[in-house]
Amino acid sequence: MHLTPEQKAFYDENGYVLIPGLFTPEEAAAYRAEVHAIDARQGETNATWASVKGDTAIAHSHDVHFKSGAFTRLLTDARLTGIAQDIIGPNVQLHHTKMFIKPPERGSPFPMHQDYPYFPHRDHSMIAVILHFDDAPEEKGCLCAYPGSHKLGPLPAEGADHHVSQTDFPFDGATTVPAKAGDAIFFNYLTVHGSGINRSDEARTTLLIQLRDPADPQLNNRHASRGQGMMLAGIDPTIGEFKFAWENGDA
Repeated sequence: MHLTPEQKAFYDENGYVLIPGLFTPEEAAAYRAEVHAIDARQGETNATWASVKGDTAIAHSHDVHFKSGAFTRLLTDARLTGIAQDIIGPNVQLHHTKMFIKPPERGSPFPMHQDYPYFPHRDHSMIAVILHFDDAPEEKGCLCAYPGSHKLGPLPAEGADHHVSQTDFPFDGATTVPAKAGDAIFFNYLTVHGSGINRSDEARTTLLIQLRDPADPQLNNRHASRGQGMMLAGIDPTIGEFKFAWENGDA
């Protein structure tokens, strides 16, 4: 699967693009079950940001490809990597994965933010993919974005959560991007985005995958994750002469 010329033009202009039906409803249901099984095994979590902490909650886990083989296989699915290559280029490298479950009636929101402050890169090749494993209408707290905001470059970050100015980018001013089970949203890590509270009577279940060009160095060492650097498509052109681990002082 690849982007159509219209989809690529929409992404370039707006900093995000919705891909309907990247996975079938049956595949989405199977992945949804895997996410909820991980959640059941790991126990209660709450990744609600400090700036919006209250009576809401959101279940969360990093590095899900180390917790279920289904997600290891998903990472190299040609439907996913083909579109990523259309955006990043021929070489696509994993940065990290994380899952989210917004519970019914009280699923936590995310204030408007860029992903840039958490893991800045020199050339801004970093993108995110949100895979939807159940429907995400507006009442479930779907993704909201400011179209074209990726063209502004890195913006000042505020607070412990590193969100953008809520005055300059109020939640009510963002464009909602509702999605169906099996849909995917690809977006630039400079795109200002967030999501609302899940007020519905059903959970909202997603997997987020961060991808980059391996030739684009990260500017700090924050947010290191297991499996970071795994090649999902193409090659890593930065690899130099082979040495055994003990020659590098790694063992």
